Amino acid sequence: MRVVIAEDSALLRQGIVLLLTEEGIDVVAAVGDGEALLRAVAEHEPDVCVVDVRMPPTFIDEGLRAALVIRSRWPEVGVLVLSQYVEERYAFDLVDNNDNGVGYLLKDRVSDAAEFVDALERVDAGDTVLDPEVVKQLLARSRKRDPLAALTPREREVLTAMAEGRSNAGIAAELVVGAAAVEKYIRSIFTKFGLQPEAGDHRRVLAVLRYLGA
Repeated sequence: MRVVIAEDSALLRQGIVLLLTEEGIDVVAAVGDGEALLRAVAEHEPDVCVVDVRMPPTFIDEGLRAALVIRSRWPEVGVLVLSQYVEERYAFDLVDNNDNGVGYLLKDRVSDAAEFVDALERVDAGDTVLDPEVVKQLLARSRKRDPLAALTPREREVLTAMAEGRSNAGIAAELVVGAAAVEKYIRSIFTKFGLQPEAGDHRRVLAVLRYLGA
C-alpha cells in the first residue's frame, strides 16, 4: 500500500511515518498543508491519503477541503481523515454520497498501530471506516434532524393513526390495545416531541404536524 500523509505537526507526522513504515507500508510523501497534499497526490498517485482536518494557513478546514478535492479528482484514492475532536459537519461532508474508500478517525486511534493499519487497509479496500465516537455523534445529529427517530414502532403507529384523524378509542380498536395503553403512548410521543402540558389540547395537533413535516 502506498500512502501520503498530510499533518501540520512535524512530530506527529514523523510519528505516523515511523509507525506505518514499521508495519511495512510505503509512505511515499509526508507534507504539512493542503496544497502540498494535492501536489503529492498528483505526483505519487497513492492508494490512500492520511489527512489532518485542520492545517495551515487558517487551521480551520484546509485538510478536509483538500480531502474533498481528492475524492473529486482522484476517486480511486482512499482518504482517511484524522481529527483531534469529533467535528460532525466535516464527518458528514466526507462520507455523504461516498462511493470509494473513506475514513474518519480521532487522533487517539493512531496510538494503536494495529487499529490504525486495519483502518487504512479497509479504506484501501473501498470500505467506510468511522471512529465509534463519530458514529455516536452522527446518529445523535440524525435523530435531531428526524423528529420521528426517537419514537418506538408502536408510537409511530399511534401517531400515524392520530394523523389519520382517529380518536383514542379508534386507535385502541385499530391496534387492538387498551385505552390506557393508547394514552400512555400519546403521552410518550408528547414528551419525546417536547410538547409540554401547557400547550393544552393543541399538543395533539402539533404532534401530527411534526409527523407530516417529517
